[in-house]
Amino acid sequence: MFERPRGGERAVLVRLLLNGAEESQDAAEFRDLAASAGAECVALVTGRRQAPDSRLFVGSGKAEEIRAVVEAHGAELALFDHPLSPSQERNLEAFLKCRVVDRTGLILDIFAQRARSFEGKLQVELAQLRHLSTRLVRGWTHLERQRGGIGLRGPGETQLETDRRLLADRIRQIRLRLERVERQREQGRRARRKADLPTVSLVGYTNAGKSTLFNALTQAGVYAADQLFATLDPTLRRLDLPGAEPVVLADTVGFINRLPHELVAAFRATLRETREASLLLQVIDASHPDRDAVIARVEAVLAEIGADEIPQLRVYNKIDLSGEPPRLERDAEDQARAAWLSATTGAGIDLLLAALAERLRGDAVHGWLSLPPMAARLRAKLFGLGAVVTERTGPEGEWLIEVRTSRGNLEWLRRREGLRAEWVRSGFEIPEVSVSSDDVGV
Repeated sequence: MFERPRGGERAVLVRLLLNGAEESQDAAEFRDLAASAGAECVALVTGRRQAPDSRLFVGSGKAEEIRAVVEAHGAELALFDHPLSPSQERNLEAFLKCRVVDRTGLILDIFAQRARSFEGKLQVELAQLRHLSTRLVRGWTHLERQRGGIGLRGPGETQLETDRRLLADRIRQIRLRLERVERQREQGRRARRKADLPTVSLVGYTNAGKSTLFNALTQAGVYAADQLFATLDPTLRRLDLPGAEPVVLADTVGFINRLPHELVAAFRATLRETREASLLLQVIDASHPDRDAVIARVEAVLAEIGADEIPQLRVYNKIDLSGEPPRLERDAEDQARAAWLSATTGAGIDLLLAALAERLRGDAVHGWLSLPPMAARLRAKLFGLGAVVTERTGPEGEWLIEVRTSRGNLEWLRRREGLRAEWVRSGFEIPEVSVSSDDVGV
């Protein structure tokens, strides 16, 4: 039986175009991923296939080619730019006589290297254990044996069963710790909502320059480098805007094409900073040769995590590389929709700050709500946010509440607490429904 090698970073990259797909920038991204993980890329094997092979993913002929390349270069590792099933990984390792890592395992390895905070390390470990739980068999036959020795013979669990049980226990412990961390983060979010501090979240493709822009705006000094997933842990800082109230700026983990579901699930607490934001700054690499496709991928991930309805301001970064001049683009309603800048040189940063102040200056809303008795929980939330100016009881026992808060709080109440459009009496809008003060006489 094949015993997996424990070390070695010399890697052969394997990438197939499936079902007639066309070549794209994903090949360069795959190389960057491998380099970010610390692999020494010695060869790239490509090919086309209509559908993956159930046993080896690549088919027997291509597997022979890959084995020849591995032997010729003395590689200890084969990296596949595709998700592999546990049986496919096991079969490939036995056939190639080297370690096999799929795309998900590669990204998880990068995340394990980058995580710095306690929460980030827990999230990465949770994702890794979930990925590992289906891959315990691998090439080690000893895991299927029962323990032997004096006093250990007879009925009992196999080594593999023991490992599975210990793995499940560890996953349960990590989940409990992450729940405690999430409760602490929720306390901070409640405090910001009560203080009416809008949150602006930086989102975008990995290596688009989010952390560099974050440092340029806040002088936070967070780690930034020209590599994929340079930073993982969310960082929040106060940002003062010209002629507007201060906001909280959040730097979050970067997105990537085909982001593994294990990471989306494990990083749900971190991604919540994005889902609860008042405004998203989508940072885009203006020099990227396939810029529109990258934007589409980011939009897809935002939809996957439930943040696609949050207002956006696009930031085209790295104009020092693309040759574009700093400028501010506006839509048909004369609202700022995109800023072109360079976070490295500082060109256009003042335009972004002005656009943020413009977008958030009109964020405060003031109006009336008529809440029925069944909306007692929503009423309590309004008081908890400090959003209630006055309150009185209506003729049918309803609460007539004067509210002053931010649009972000209003959207949060709609999504999380069931604020309905028919309860609005005057002064502000619930999405897709507008009620003016002329319609009612409060």
